[in-house]
Order: sequence, then structure tokens, then C-alpha cells
Amino acid sequence: MKHKKLNIAFFGSSLVSAYWNGAATYYRGIVRALSERGHQVTFYEPDAYERQQNRDMDDPDWAKVVVYEATEEAALKCLEQAAEADMVVKASGVGVFDELLEREVLKLQTDDRLVVFWDVDAPATLDRVHKNPDDQFLQLIPQYDMILTYGGGDPVVNAYEALGAKKCVPIYNALDTATHFPVDPDPRFEADLAFLGNRLPDREARVEEFFLKPAALEVNKTFIIGGSGWGDKQMTDNVKYIGHVYTKDHNAFNCTPKVVLNISRESMARYGFSPATRVFEAAGAGACIITDYWEGIDFFFEPDKEILVAKDGAEVAALLADLTIDKAKQIGEAAYKKVLSAHTYSHRAEQLEKLLYAKIERKKGALA
Repeated sequence: MKHKKLNIAFFGSSLVSAYWNGAATYYRGIVRALSERGHQVTFYEPDAYERQQNRDMDDPDWAKVVVYEATEEAALKCLEQAAEADMVVKASGVGVFDELLEREVLKLQTDDRLVVFWDVDAPATLDRVHKNPDDQFLQLIPQYDMILTYGGGDPVVNAYEALGAKKCVPIYNALDTATHFPVDPDPRFEADLAFLGNRLPDREARVEEFFLKPAALEVNKTFIIGGSGWGDKQMTDNVKYIGHVYTKDHNAFNCTPKVVLNISRESMARYGFSPATRVFEAAGAGACIITDYWEGIDFFFEPDKEILVAKDGAEVAALLADLTIDKAKQIGEAAYKKVLSAHTYSHRAEQLEKLLYAKIERKKGALA
């Protein structure tokens, strides 16, 4: 059966700036892959947090970007425009007027128009609503046609369905092959172990354990940390802090060091089944990855063959001490093969498309 291509309105933090916006590469991957399948996406993002001053891409030809002033009036105007779409998405963590958007977007729901909440940080959202029975979002969850999440597996799906969600499906992040791929090494990023991530409250203790502790244990090895906010953090002399790393440098950052470290945020690790975008990006560059342990790793990569897994900082140090350059290359190549065969955004967009068409059919069927 031939389905019509969808016109999608998407309210998110930012498509064009990765500045204090870890979800940017996820949005880009999904939206570009939807566009390649013939769907049209208008991405509405607020002018906030200096993101527009720190853009790392021009408006793409695979999406229409609408940047609106960070005012209530401007947000409501965008919602009016979104009424022309077949599907309206409100992502979590837009950063301004989230509560207003979550509430108002539901007024656009009709027999023909899907309204979806897309949670790019489900563990944080679920923790928040479980702690606060007065959170307005609790009343809204059952009203959305569907909740999509950035990860979390069964624990997140079960938690959302227990709160009354009609349907909850993880659309895992993945590799965007148009932007992340192997490149030549760059001397700026030469190190035994490199980590990239902004300083966030539920990440800091894990960075201390999985990155700074191994650096202190392996004083003869070199370490690099990139991302915003680490400037005043105490570190051993063998650690070099390089500040915000623009997306154009991510491939070199992933390709150059002997090993790239993935550290999940505490809430993501607790729920499991939430590989960070950076895991797929690093694999797409052929990097050898050490990740902190979280439930469900083997759902994505085979431990010891395609990825190395550490339960604490001492294990990171031990893995580093034993790892030869040849072995690191071998693991990186295996990860690269796996990610191309099963974890690209084309794979995710195909899954999403089937899901949306099935939902539209069911909605029509219920009205017949």
C-alpha cells in the first residue's frame, strides 16, 4: 500500500547548533534520513543559550529551519504554523517554554494529525515526574498519540506505559554516515585516551571515576578531554583540556587517539539501553571504544570484539595498559562494520516510518 509522504513540524532545542545541545547530531541524523525518504520536516528552534551565535552548520537543504524569538508570543505563532503539518513533534528539553509547548501542541491533535512527544532524555523526564506528582506533564502523557524516546529499552517503555502512554517506542540514536566517517589523524588530538562531553551534574562523578581516575593511575599515558565547562576542573598533568570541540572536528577527534572513551550520564546508565550518540559516531570513524558498563550494550555491539567495557576507572586503566595498537585497530574496524550494517540513521528512519504509518492506519481504522 502506498502511503503519502509526511509533512512534519518538529519543536526541538536546535538543529543548526550543537552548542550546549548534545541532541543536535541525533536530530540531524533522524531529520536528514526522513528527508531522504521523501518526508518534509520544518524544525522550530528558539533563539536561546547563544546557540545561534555558535552555529556549526548553515540551514540544511533537507529541512526548513525556523528560528523563533525566545518569547511566548513567538512560540505560539510557530504552533499556529505547525497546524499545516501531518504530524507535530514536541521534543523534550527545548530549553524555553517547554511546559507551554507540551500543553499547547496537543491542541493541534486531530483525526488526521498525529501529535508525538519525543523524549531525548527519558531517564531525566521519568525521574522528574516520579518525584513530583504535580508535574503537569503527568496529565499530558496519556494524551499524546505516541511517545518516542532516544533510548532506554524496556525499562523506559514500561515506565511510560505505566504512566498511561498509549504507545512508547525507543528510536535509538545511530550513525549519520553523511557527517561521521574515517578521516586522517590530527596531531591536536593525539592521545592514548580521549573523552568528549559537556560538564553536566549527572555526568561529573562518572567522568571523575572513568576518566580522571585512570589518568591518575596511568601517569605515563596521555589523556585528552573535550567539551564545555571543564576549564576549572582539577586534573593530573597528563590530561589536556581542549574546550568545546566543533562537530567538524569530531571525526578527527575520534580517529586520532588510540582509544576513545564513552561515559554515560548517570541516569542513562541506570536505565540502560541508552547508547550515547558518540558511541555510534566513534564507531563510524573506526575508533576503538571503551565504554562504561550499562545494561544492553550487547544489543548494539559485541563486548571484547567490537567494543571494550569497563565497570570502573581501575578497569579502564587496566584495559589501556594491556591494549596494543593492532588490537585497538582490530576492535575499531569491527565496530565500523557493525555500525554500517545495523545502526545508521537510515535504519532508524525506516523503523520510524513503519511505526508512523501503522499508527495513522489504526487511527483511521478506529474512525471507520
